[in-house]
Amino acid sequence: QVQLTESGGASVQTGGSLVISCEISGDTSIPYCMGWFRQAPGKEREGVARIDSAGRTSYADSVKGRFTISRDNAKNALYLHMNSLKPDDTAMYYCASTWSGRCVLVEPDFDYWGQGTQVTVSS
Repeated sequence: QVQLTESGGASVQTGGSLVISCEISGDTSIPYCMGWFRQAPGKEREGVARIDSAGRTSYADSVKGRFTISRDNAKNALYLHMNSLKPDDTAMYYCASTWSGRCVLVEPDFDYWGQGTQVTVSS
């Protein structure tokens, strides 16, 4: 049974930085694609960033230049480094993974999801 567990969510002030993490357990193989999504109160879940097994990345326009996604295949872990945080970044952040051959930042392409970690940015 594959499990994804996020950690590192916190409350920070505008302009601050934060790193959130996701650990995959229950499967020792490396997912082809891993991603971060977020959902703010009253809004639909949206893609933030994704990274494939070769390290190729893509980002939502709203976070380009501020967020960096990375992965440690040896630890089967995923990270999101967030800088210059804004109140609009406040959301529950979810990690997701898939072993399929696609790596597109859309929810249907991901098979496994974590429970989320809360990031709150205050002004």
